[in-house]
Amino acid sequence: MARRQPGADARPELTREAVLRFIAENPGHASKRDVAKAFGIKGDDRLVLKNLLSDLQAEGVLAGGRKRFITPGALPSIAVLEIRGRDDDGGLLAEPVSWDEAQDGERPRIPVIQQRDKAPAAGLGERILARIETDEHGLRTARVVRVLERRKSLSVGVFRARPGGGGRVEPVERKQPEYTVAPGDEKGAKDGDLVEVEPGQRTRIGLPTASVISVVGSMNSERAISTIALHVHSIPHVFPQSVLADADKAGPATMDSREDWRDLPLITIDPADAKDHDDAVHATDDSDPANVGGMIVTVAIADVAYYVRSGSKLDSEARLRGNSVYFPDRVIPMLPERISNDLCSLKEGVDRPALAVRMVIGADGEKRGHAFHRIMMRSHAKLAYEEAQAAIDGQPGEAAAPMLEPVLKPLWKAYGLVGRARERRQPLDLDLPEKKIKLDETGRVDRVLVPERLDAHRLIEEFMILANVAAAETLEQKRQALIYRAHDAPSLSKLEALRDFLRTLEISLAKAGTLRPSHFNSILRQVKASEHETLVNEVVLRSQSQAAYSPQNIGHFGLNLVRYAHFTSPIRRYADLIVHRALITALKLGDGGLSREDEESLEQTAEEISRAERRAMAAERDTVDRLIAHHLAERLGEEFAGRITGVTRAGLFVVLPAYGADGFVPISTLGAEYFHHDEVGHALVGERSGHGYRLGDAVEIKLVNALPLAGSMQFEMLTEPRQLPGSTASFHKAQRRGPKGRDKNVAAKTRKRR
Repeated sequence: MARRQPGADARPELTREAVLRFIAENPGHASKRDVAKAFGIKGDDRLVLKNLLSDLQAEGVLAGGRKRFITPGALPSIAVLEIRGRDDDGGLLAEPVSWDEAQDGERPRIPVIQQRDKAPAAGLGERILARIETDEHGLRTARVVRVLERRKSLSVGVFRARPGGGGRVEPVERKQPEYTVAPGDEKGAKDGDLVEVEPGQRTRIGLPTASVISVVGSMNSERAISTIALHVHSIPHVFPQSVLADADKAGPATMDSREDWRDLPLITIDPADAKDHDDAVHATDDSDPANVGGMIVTVAIADVAYYVRSGSKLDSEARLRGNSVYFPDRVIPMLPERISNDLCSLKEGVDRPALAVRMVIGADGEKRGHAFHRIMMRSHAKLAYEEAQAAIDGQPGEAAAPMLEPVLKPLWKAYGLVGRARERRQPLDLDLPEKKIKLDETGRVDRVLVPERLDAHRLIEEFMILANVAAAETLEQKRQALIYRAHDAPSLSKLEALRDFLRTLEISLAKAGTLRPSHFNSILRQVKASEHETLVNEVVLRSQSQAAYSPQNIGHFGLNLVRYAHFTSPIRRYADLIVHRALITALKLGDGGLSREDEESLEQTAEEISRAERRAMAAERDTVDRLIAHHLAERLGEEFAGRITGVTRAGLFVVLPAYGADGFVPISTLGAEYFHHDEVGHALVGERSGHGYRLGDAVEIKLVNALPLAGSMQFEMLTEPRQLPGSTASFHKAQRRGPKGRDKNVAAKTRKRR
């Protein structure tokens, strides 16, 4: 609302009603000076105004101070708000940060309006600068001007009640303190509840205090551990009713703008426990005389863009989530199950809409051409990786047997061709197997296993990479904006650190300007099956840049590809949905294409989904750590085989290969001598003996402490330090500094140890 001031020749009378009306009509512009100017107050009349304002404040009908007066319960036109919840339709609700409940009543919750092209998207727990608008019915809305920061003061923990009221809050993060909650500050929390708390003033004696802000859920549920990660990382996990309603309204796709490919024997090959199937494959010999020995590979991907239209509630929720999140006990999907597990799942024998790409592969394995089609398909078989592999290996099961000759053998033949091209391309080939946690019926860890890596896995991965490349190439040719999957080359500083490290193993690294993934592969081959294999794989991985989404193409260093975009998982990744829409628009394939708003906000969308990806990875990793710490908490004092995965000046991080989780060995517990941190060599080296511990070392450790809720474990080192190969210049420099150059904290620990 525009600021209104009475004209100089028609000053209103200074009355209670007139002053209150002026302040209400000029929120944010109603200081004592503004009021005096508006009413022409000068000289002795200033005392009259001062007394009037004091009386209004004393009566509780006016709030604020000399710099700004407001009507109680009113908000200025620009305010700092904190997003604290969502309404039934999934919209964000924010509360004013500055609010006096005793004077102004209950803190209001204001719907937040976001515009993609004008301000970054805000999320739960974040503080925003917002423009407050009030309609003719007195209803407020808040338009995001700028996202300020996440409220760092809020913490999540488990409430432990005390008899008579109050209690304490156990931390669920490693660096978070324990809090005490006074009687009356529990907000209905019961013993064992996961709660969100706001820390109070620190005291010199005893635990810091906190007040419960909200009850998240019970820690007695089977999904309690992953629930912690969801709230610590602010991951949206409950679909608003309006989004579910829109999903439920969706029906089967029509044949409009589609080709009928239902007779083509496309099949799905997925994990045995997969609930959604968003990609199907087929291969056949190419009959073109110009491509003797070549093949046609078809990859069909669920047509999610048909159901999730730009600007819809389904789209807004998918964009907010960014991707699906995978925990050992559950999946937090990007889309409701009606879409992801039903209408867009390429079920066997059921008609399903898809975007398909036919790729012509030469006898040399290189892709010679491709074309995209919007189709109606019908999966002819649903196979698990193990079933497909067993059939190729001569033991076809009931489901795979009919597909062996017409489908599976041509697929493996095509895989053999593209494998040759891959060998020539030389993508980065790190050997770091992933582990999978199996839970029992109570949600506790049953066992941890490393799934066997099959050719069936590699075949699907290679065909998906080909399809992703084809999508990026097509959109570039059509000059259509898109979101790339970008992976930059390692930074110069990381390369220099890697070069220094490899020098200690007498391995050389090419200069940065000519460096390719093949150079890293050569290094990995040199250490294959040696004692340094795991160490070098870890250090090479750490030297790489992090992949991200971007509307600018910088190529994909790890895959050694000039252009690359994610196209093959639109059920699970928002980036793929954007690429689908872009293809529909660029190739004029019907409805559901990229909107103008989508195009204008690509930069912002890429940033947001990159953050969502990193958020999901952190939540998944934290959940594994908590599950394993919970699993081992009753085995204190037992000895385990470990491997050093991190070396810091404070101590060593050690992973338990059998479980896939790590713990910490403080430097103060390593022994009697002082240990230098050799940063470049990734080692802790004893000052007197020269013996120490290095990244990648296999060690024996004892579990001495476990905090399941925080996912934290502390170990005691049982393996004696060993003679290390040539130390780096940074280590010798640290030695020359001597005791005076030591880190104060480390020196203090050493004195205490001695």
